[in-house]
Amino acid sequence: MPEPIVSIFSGRASEYLAQKIAEKYGTELGNTIVTEFSDGEFQPSLEENVRGRDVFLVQSTFAPSDNLFELLMMVDAARRASARKIIAVIPYFGYARQDRKDKSRVSIAAKMVANLLTHAGVGRIITIDLHADQIQGFFDVPVDHLYASNIFVPYIQSLNLPNLTMASPDTGGTRRAASYAKMLKTGFVICYKQRAKPNVIEDMSLIGDVVGKDIILIDDIIDTAGSITKAGSLIMENGANSVRAFCTHPVFSGKAYERIEASPFTEVVVTDTIPLKQKSDKIKVLSTAGLFAEVIRRVENYESISSLFQFSTK
Repeated sequence: MPEPIVSIFSGRASEYLAQKIAEKYGTELGNTIVTEFSDGEFQPSLEENVRGRDVFLVQSTFAPSDNLFELLMMVDAARRASARKIIAVIPYFGYARQDRKDKSRVSIAAKMVANLLTHAGVGRIITIDLHADQIQGFFDVPVDHLYASNIFVPYIQSLNLPNLTMASPDTGGTRRAASYAKMLKTGFVICYKQRAKPNVIEDMSLIGDVVGKDIILIDDIIDTAGSITKAGSLIMENGANSVRAFCTHPVFSGKAYERIEASPFTEVVVTDTIPLKQKSDKIKVLSTAGLFAEVIRRVENYESISSLFQFSTK
């Protein structure tokens, strides 16, 4: 009986998710060993034959940068072991917020990371909810850009909220909120903010009517939770019936957990692209494993991926 052509391996940062992806796909997660030296240097090793196989490497590249470098080393290892194809499954694509020069003499780090992955030997990228859609163009290989709407929309529908309205915590997320509003056939409102500096909000105002409505704030990343909790408070102060937050990538740094606990949110719904550092009764995690497993299957069978994001909103 011929061996399966697909091999799924994981870096240390995303093993919890890769295990579930492999299970959903119907295979076992490949064995990987990471040797650590006393000076902090490390060496990942794929402990199974990958010659002629399609190798899917699962690793989010959140901080520290060791996670990115470990992924690059795994790609290099697979290439040198004669893998047929090397596909990087990056649930959270780190450095995506550095997608342009917003001031002089700074790096466009998202482009640099794309170059590193491509030159290391990646032939395809699978990721979800990039901070900016144009990052796909930073790669010279195919990018399957997935959307958490595949997971969030059915859950939102199951809530059966009587006066559902979508909201964006800033003007940059207007397109995302509008997209969800269209799928769910609702209106949407916008929170307009002005920053004094990164992670520090100077002023925030509300555009749109929220009186008596059940608001869902939608975003791709929650970092320190300063913006989204301030938006939640502003929405409730303006007469909303309830407010929830949905975000794909729970970075949750600094005082994020403290702010979420003190916030007016009924719940904060996130995915498992980044593991939570601590538990909270307000935070609900929905898994991306089934989505990634299905996309891997479709990639292998040359099937449409865009059809996964077509919804019935009856």
